[in-house]
Amino acid sequence: MIRRQTLLLRTIKATSRPRYTVISHGESLQYCCRRRGISSNSTSELIAQGQQQQRKRPERPRRSLFSVPGSDERKILKAQTLLADSIVLDLEDGVAYDRKDEAREIVRNTLLDTSKTFVGGNSTELCVRINGLDTNEIALNDLNAILLCDRLQAIVIPKVESASDIHFVSRMIDTHCNNNKDIRIIAAIESAMGFLNLREIANTSTICGNRLDALVFASEDFCADIEAIPKAYSLQAIDMVHINFRDQNELKNECITGRQLGFTGKQAIHPNQIDIIHDQFSPSLKDILFATKAVKEFQHTTTIDGKGSCVVDGIVVDLPVYKWAVKMCKRAEKMK
Repeated sequence: MIRRQTLLLRTIKATSRPRYTVISHGESLQYCCRRRGISSNSTSELIAQGQQQQRKRPERPRRSLFSVPGSDERKILKAQTLLADSIVLDLEDGVAYDRKDEAREIVRNTLLDTSKTFVGGNSTELCVRINGLDTNEIALNDLNAILLCDRLQAIVIPKVESASDIHFVSRMIDTHCNNNKDIRIIAAIESAMGFLNLREIANTSTICGNRLDALVFASEDFCADIEAIPKAYSLQAIDMVHINFRDQNELKNECITGRQLGFTGKQAIHPNQIDIIHDQFSPSLKDILFATKAVKEFQHTTTIDGKGSCVVDGIVVDLPVYKWAVKMCKRAEKMK
C-alpha cells in the first residue's frame, strides 16, 4: 500500500513515516516546520505567535504515541509492558461501533484501577482518544466516562477542524474537574479544513488554559478525507507541470511524490508525458488487490467478529485504512 505523507507541501520528499507525527507547541513546531522546508509567511507568523505564548510548565516528551484499542483488554495489558512515551487508549477508529459502550467501560476501569501499572511509571503518559465531536452523544459519553479518572493525563481529539473543538473539550474538563486538573489536549488534524484552520487551532494553546499541548497529523485519515487542500472545497488537486518533457525518469519521480502528497493528477505539456502520468496516478494492481482484500476482511471482522481492525498481508486495517481501500476500489472501477 502506498505510504502517505501528512503535510501537503511540495517540498516534502517521500519517506517512510509512522502513522502519527507529533508536533509539540512552540519550539518543537518550529523545528518540525524547518526540517520539512516550510518557509511561507503564514507559517512563520504562526511560529512567532507560538514563541511569544510559550508556557512556563515543562514540555512532556512525546517521541512515541502508541495506540491500543480500548475494547481489547489483552492489548491494553500488553501496552503496560511498553516503554512508549504516551499510551493512547483508543475509543474511536480502533473500536467497532457496537462495542463503544464496552470499550468505554474497559478504558474507564483501566484508568481507575491503580493496580494496572505501566512499566514506564510516571514517565508514561496515559491518554484517551475520544470519538470525534461530530458524533455528538458518543463523544460526550466518552468525556463523561473518563474525565473524573485521576490517571487520565491527556485527551486526543480526532478530526479537529476548528478552534471550537478545543474550546468545547477544555470547557468539559473545567466543568468536571473544577479547573484543578492538568489534563492536556492533543489535537489530531486529519482534514483539509483542519489544516486551513491550523492558525486558530494552534492559537487556543493559551486561550484554553494552556491545555492544548500538541498537534497530531494522521496520514491515512488525511488521505481518506482529502486529496490535497483544494478537496476542502470539493476540488481536485492537480500538480504542476514538469517542463523538461525529455526527462521521463524525473517526470515519473515527480508523479510518485505528487501522488504521495495527495495530488490526483498532473499537468502535461508533451504527448510523451501522458502515459507516464496516467500510469502513476492510476491505482496499481498491487494496491487494487490489497484494497479489495482489505474491504472484504474489514467488513467481515466488524460485522462478524465485532472488532475494529484486522490484519491483511501484514498491514493493520482499521477504519481510516478501510476508507482508503473503499476509495481505491471505486477509483479502480471508474478507470476500467
